[in-house]
Amino acid sequence: MADFAGTVRHWMGQRGMSVRGLARAAHYDQGLLSKVLNGHRPYSPYLAARLDDALGAGGEIEAAARAGPPKPPQLASSRRKPPRPVEALQVAMSGGADSAETMGIAADGLAELVQHYAHAVAVAPSAAVYDELVAVRSFAGMLPARSAARHHPDLAVAAGWLSSLLAVSATDLGDHAAALVWCSDTERRARDGGCPDLLGWAALTRSLIAWYQGDPVRSAGAARKGQADGQPGTAAYARLAAQEMRCAAMLGDMAEMADARRRATDAMNALDQFAPASGVYSIPKDGDPPYTATSLLLTWKYREAADITRRIIKTEYGSRASADQPTAYSRTLLILALAAAGLGEADEAAAAGAEALQAGPVVWPTIVLAGKLNDSLARTSAGSAHADGFRARYTDAAGRLALPAAAKQA
Repeated sequence: MADFAGTVRHWMGQRGMSVRGLARAAHYDQGLLSKVLNGHRPYSPYLAARLDDALGAGGEIEAAARAGPPKPPQLASSRRKPPRPVEALQVAMSGGADSAETMGIAADGLAELVQHYAHAVAVAPSAAVYDELVAVRSFAGMLPARSAARHHPDLAVAAGWLSSLLAVSATDLGDHAAALVWCSDTERRARDGGCPDLLGWAALTRSLIAWYQGDPVRSAGAARKGQADGQPGTAAYARLAAQEMRCAAMLGDMAEMADARRRATDAMNALDQFAPASGVYSIPKDGDPPYTATSLLLTWKYREAADITRRIIKTEYGSRASADQPTAYSRTLLILALAAAGLGEADEAAAAGAEALQAGPVVWPTIVLAGKLNDSLARTSAGSAHADGFRARYTDAAGRLALPAAAKQA
């Protein structure tokens, strides 16, 4: 049986239809469709059905989608070439014995890779970087066994940062079990290397997993522990303080929410001037602590939540910032959409939600928020074009993420 893209192109040829024409006929984004047909994005049953109907393929396109992608040809040799970053490190370290200088080269190279992947995980689909990250982390994990490594405790810290990035990436993929294993390794490496800031980021990942699973008590506990173990004046510490505020809002504790907001504001004011504003380890520079809009949303202050979110979008996510932090931008748009839905503005809610699903890689937290918006629109605008249109986009996005079974039940 022909592969999915080949089947679609066959029927496009039969109908004399271009990608632009097909996208218009299927009511689908032309850029996304082009990426799907070129193998750069996965396809979903929803998309297959739309294309099959638009091309009158009689079920052939849907059948090709169910059959899955063709299996790659088996290589004659079972020995796999290491990813290019690992290969680069190996070459850089070659020619030197097991020396402190060699370990210094490794430490510098790993520090560069941490910075690189901190940006890549924020902007690229996690599935595209996860395996490469595992390979780099595996290489980093072997270095401390070398005798000269005792002169470079920062190797343990570098390995911890890579494990932290893997925890974030696994969380985005919806693989909570793997994410928690990586969090544990991050914490161990952070203690071995004496890096409290790294402990804070591991705690934040744990807290966010619990939050998006709908468990504010466990989330708040992880946030408090992260602040106790972490380092004041850092982005991780400020975000953990703000996360407590969001947990209090979900629990309906207005007094604790107000107190947590004051503590989060103090943490924001204490931030180091060099705190990053982009990448995984960043924090918005807006005057309000992170998650303030979410907290207001959870306490039914929809107008205030919408106003704050619009300001954040304007000040924090300009054209360049939204490109640097697409997943954060997507979730901010969904907060605006949920606030608009709460105000009864279904058209703005659906439009912001649709933009969110196209603004960046589809990740598990984004799908959780999009699911809440889908439920809200179904309650308040059932049967409307806005609700139906967003439901179709949400179903497509959730199918493209292909969450593990356990994550779907969370």
